Amino acid sequence: MTVSIEYEAEKKLDLPYEKIIKEIVEASLDFEKCPYEAEVNVILTDNDAIQAINKEYRQIDAPTDVLSFPMVDYEKPSDFDHVEEAVEDYFNPETGELMLGDIVISVEKVEEQAEKYGHSQTRELAFLVAHSMLHLCGYDHMEEEERLLMEERQRAILETRGYTR
Repeated sequence: MTVSIEYEAEKKLDLPYEKIIKEIVEASLDFEKCPYEAEVNVILTDNDAIQAINKEYRQIDAPTDVLSFPMVDYEKPSDFDHVEEAVEDYFNPETGELMLGDIVISVEKVEEQAEKYGHSQTRELAFLVAHSMLHLCGYDHMEEEERLLMEERQRAILETRGYTR
């Protein structure tokens, strides 16, 4: 498993963010039964940068907490059966790892939302990574049923590593 983390924000999180991110990426892949070694890229940035990305890719001119950019197209969430049919599209030729995609997280939103929801920044960061990993595995939350399923899976992933409210 390769988790590349770039820290681009000036504001520093006072927590072991690399450990948390790697732990939740691994927990998510285990929970979703990903049969491959995988590659995930994570960028920690600020509200201005994530707002610019949000505007460019989603046409929403506002900062958000996390953005997910999946590399795999899924018929059903976490259905990895088809990826070997398109090795050149989905696997890194140098490492042989499944390229799941990119996660962009606003450090400022981690702080704001931890305070707003009354839990630690550690838990908020873990939550955002779990949420985004589910997107990288093909889940969405546009419909109520999808949202409830994602929330349940997020909670379960976090609990496997002891991240609770």
